[in-house]
Amino acid sequence: MDQADISTPSVENAGTGARLDIPSRVCLVSLSDELFAIDLRNVREVFEVESITPVPGMPAALAGVANLRGTVIPLVDLRLLLGLPTSGSLPRFAVVTRHGGQQVGVLVDRVPEIRTVQTDEFLPAPTNTATGPKPFVTAVLRIEDRIGGVVEVPTLLAYVETGERHN
Repeated sequence: MDQADISTPSVENAGTGARLDIPSRVCLVSLSDELFAIDLRNVREVFEVESITPVPGMPAALAGVANLRGTVIPLVDLRLLLGLPTSGSLPRFAVVTRHGGQQVGVLVDRVPEIRTVQTDEFLPAPTNTATGPKPFVTAVLRIEDRIGGVVEVPTLLAYVETGERHN
């Protein structure tokens, strides 16, 4: 096994034959009682959202912006993009994700958990789902008796930047 196999495990993406880099440390988040994982290398911090300022003309998935110590952070509600049920209120916490110079806060229901995961806990993401393809969910993570999607931060940030759904 070479060094690349140790530092960046991968799985084959169902239907494409492409290999995906799999993180070894993830931030587990909960959205509408569903589990999702974000590569810890893309997580900047977690904060409790005290207020959200709506911004007219933004894509529906952007709930608005929050002020984090003087920095304006756009907040995305992934429940809408993933076809998950939304209760009347927005989640209380945000995980600030970053890739390059871009960052966005992902609204989550509970304070996330940091976990080290093994390559065999990842499975390719399904290509056909009831709510359609999810371009930023690149794999499925199996942890104990739970299962959840792996959110690909660069693809999510590209969606947020363009405001278009990449199907």
